[in-house]
Amino acid sequence: MSEPAGYILGQSASAARRLELQDRHFEVPSEQLLDALALRPTDRVVELGCGPGGLTRRIAARLGAGGSVRAVDSSAGLLEQAAKNLAGNGAEKVEFVAADVSKPGAWLDGADVVVGRAVLHHVPMAEYLLGRLRPALRTGTRVGFLEPDFRSPLARLAHLEATGHPEYAALRVWATALNDLYLARRISPAVGATLARSLAAAGYRNVREEWHEFPSDALVIENMLMFYDEVRGPLESYGILSAAENAEQQRQLRALLPGPHPGVWGMFRVVCEA
Repeated sequence: MSEPAGYILGQSASAARRLELQDRHFEVPSEQLLDALALRPTDRVVELGCGPGGLTRRIAARLGAGGSVRAVDSSAGLLEQAAKNLAGNGAEKVEFVAADVSKPGAWLDGADVVVGRAVLHHVPMAEYLLGRLRPALRTGTRVGFLEPDFRSPLARLAHLEATGHPEYAALRVWATALNDLYLARRISPAVGATLARSLAAAGYRNVREEWHEFPSDALVIENMLMFYDEVRGPLESYGILSAAENAEQQRQLRALLPGPHPGVWGMFRVVCEA
């Protein structure tokens, strides 16, 4: 059951709504990433894995009339959703490209900035992509990624659960289910933890890393509930959670509302230059 992976999460309208919710959740580190990349009004930006356009919209808002965004994604459905979301919000600056971001192509030509948010952990052996990406970029191209961390917060959750907080088992089960699902699909839920080192190994310059943690508030828990809905079938087919166990975990998460509770994930922000 370790088949090669594509994008493991859904690409439906409901999945796009979850990603829109996630954009609100990721607002602070997303804006910090764009600050760190020092976007200029005339920059030509390539976004890897644009999804429904949440980060695309933030990028376009920082560009002037001479700037542009080439938003790349392999999902026609998410590209269509992104085009709708960008209507009236800088769409004239955006070119949508249907392509596999794991295979650098002509859509990278002329980029001043390459950026990706929560995309590398969906790419099998993402480190190989990072190495192939560098010679496709001009010297000085600014590069930045945001990648979630679903692993290190597990240490705190395990400690709390073992020291008088059994209710946090719901957070721990969600995180372990996600990790198990990604590993079953041969993609890495922990690529962010080694991202800075991988970029340095590939010869990128001036690599800087920061880490941001999210408390498990109502917004996060809603996202977690939608995740369970979205991947109910794969979780069951891989023997990770049955449909009944899925429903019980959703019940336990709802019992935690509104929060906030300890974080179930964080995010690595890494920027560098080619």
